[in-house]
Amino acid sequence: MDVTAAQALVRFGLGPRAEEAPPGDPRSWLRRQLQTQAASDGPTSTEGLEALRADREEKPLPQKSRSRALFIRDARAAITAALTTEAPFRERLVWFWANHFTVSVRRGQCAALIGPFIAEAIRPHVTARFADMLLAVMRHPAMLLYLDNAGSVGPDSPVGQRTHRGLNENLARECLELHTVSPAAGYTQADVTSFARVLTGWSIDLQQSPPGFRFRPFTHEPGAKIVMGRTFPEGEEGGIEALAFLAAHPATHHHLALKLTRHFVADDPPPAAVRLVEGRLRDTDGDLGAAAAALLDIPQAWQSDTKIRTPADFLIAAGRATGMSDAPERALGAMRMLGQPMWAAPQPDGWPDRAADWLSPEAMLRRADVAYAIAGMQAEPDPSQLAEALGPLVRPATLSAVQHAGSRREALALLLAAPEFQRR
Repeated sequence: MDVTAAQALVRFGLGPRAEEAPPGDPRSWLRRQLQTQAASDGPTSTEGLEALRADREEKPLPQKSRSRALFIRDARAAITAALTTEAPFRERLVWFWANHFTVSVRRGQCAALIGPFIAEAIRPHVTARFADMLLAVMRHPAMLLYLDNAGSVGPDSPVGQRTHRGLNENLARECLELHTVSPAAGYTQADVTSFARVLTGWSIDLQQSPPGFRFRPFTHEPGAKIVMGRTFPEGEEGGIEALAFLAAHPATHHHLALKLTRHFVADDPPPAAVRLVEGRLRDTDGDLGAAAAALLDIPQAWQSDTKIRTPADFLIAAGRATGMSDAPERALGAMRMLGQPMWAAPQPDGWPDRAADWLSPEAMLRRADVAYAIAGMQAEPDPSQLAEALGPLVRPATLSAVQHAGSRREALALLLAAPEFQRR
């Protein structure tokens, strides 16, 4: 395997699978993945909302919760998809955008909706227009519940005047700060409040059949609103227009380009790399497939050892390399041990994407412990053959250590814990 093929599997993919032949034309292999169609099946928000409704009505013990059962099922399915996919570049993009638009199980009411959120709002749009993904995200029940917009009420709306329930700014603030323009755009607190008024009425209905998104006109703040110098009409259409405006904003293109290049190129990406992706987004009306393809044209993206694997990255790569048959269940426990529990980011900004956030001495010791545990579960593959199969990214010193280890388990653990396996 040459360096380019190895880097295609590791940097842009999820790591080579056991006994997988390397791509003969790595760049074409990656580009083809951007042209494949997203799977149409998957968990649905209808099922998740029905589980949430049942849990609210029945108030079961946590271990009997329908929402919890769906969360575990969907989390296992997501790990299985990552372990077995033949389009790992596309799958990495799914995980990237799901982290960009974080919805966390730390808000328990979202548990049964995170899998559907990724299936309905993220996966179909990873190579489509960012505006379409943004609208799908902002209308999805998972995001409306996670950031409290489902209960936001315009102060001057009929419901607001009658009940004196208040405006919630969480969704508006995070959409501006994290999802679109970022603070670099210079928006003000007045813009946040005005945008929150735009989004009043964007809610869910658990009682309708099927349950799902619902615009509630009687909780919507009446009148036109101004956000970042642009006037938007009242009603649901005002929110749709505001999101289209934010999706096409130059500051959004820059923010997305910075995050994409930080993930795929380097913790501190070269300015030229950011400009390349930013320009591609600008020139294609926010085409995320074109932006992903632009990453393949950045020379630094093909340099090894510049990105640390997060715990999830490490576990998926280890599972693909060793062919772990029981990986989904074990991976969920290992992710908790390594500090990145599945779909449980502590804040709406998601999991960090810099080495410094994952490289403490304690974290590295835990990774070594997990590597040893994984090695003890696997009868295959042969560690020396696996090291050679991983290609030129494995250092001679690591290969020698594997070959001279005292046992097969020690050899495999050394390989999985090696510095080069912790990086991509």
